[in-house]
Amino acid sequence: MYLPSFSLENKVVIVTGAGRGIGRAIAIGMAEAGADVALLARTKEDLEETASHIHNIGKKAYVLPTDVTSRMDITKTVKEVFETCGKIDILVNNAGMNIRSHALEVTDDEWQKIMDTNLKSAFMISQEVGKHFKEQECGKIITIASVAGHVALRTGVVYAATKAALIQMTKVLALEWGKYNINVNSIGPWYFRTPLTEHLLKDEDYVNDILTVTPLKRIGELPELVGPAVFLASDAGNYVSGQTLFVDGGMTIQGF
Repeated sequence: MYLPSFSLENKVVIVTGAGRGIGRAIAIGMAEAGADVALLARTKEDLEETASHIHNIGKKAYVLPTDVTSRMDITKTVKEVFETCGKIDILVNNAGMNIRSHALEVTDDEWQKIMDTNLKSAFMISQEVGKHFKEQECGKIITIASVAGHVALRTGVVYAATKAALIQMTKVLALEWGKYNINVNSIGPWYFRTPLTEHLLKDEDYVNDILTVTPLKRIGELPELVGPAVFLASDAGNYVSGQTLFVDGGMTIQGF
């Protein structure tokens, strides 16, 4: 009676940036919890690799190459998912990128590229999917933010600005859309082992700096990020909205 369901059986999930890293892990984790998953990213080959894992689980995977910085692409893809599946239950905004530059070295092109990929794309697809959620009077949005949106790190001022904006966007959307029974939350990871961080984690000094400010004294593993995402997507997270869940080994309690 008191144990809520963590199952995503019969749910349809959209995951952006689903071709590799965190996006791939979350997409597969959602399928393992019972969902069918629409996979969005630019590179079809990466999406097909993710889809093969999901098919092996026995769930449906829809490979949808999409430029998430394009309103036209997003509108077309969301419409296709809705028409194919008849509904959309969960959106995971994961697509993102970073260019590590000191503030005095950031170019206008770098600024715009990071803003479009990390922030604008998340808002546009939330807006498009939110229209369906409003009509359904239910839905869940989970955005992958970062500890960089909460504490100051050494480089990546533009990346940090987008992640802070995503955290605030989460709060505003939760406030506006709560009356439609739409839950909006975000997850703030610290360092996890992904293709994006692989080269950084080969630097022993850099890893030591990370571990110095991480109370659990280790790098995160992707399954440890999937669990919180499934929780927020499932009935177990029905009364959680407008929150950012930091999955960071304790990092944000002291800073870097």
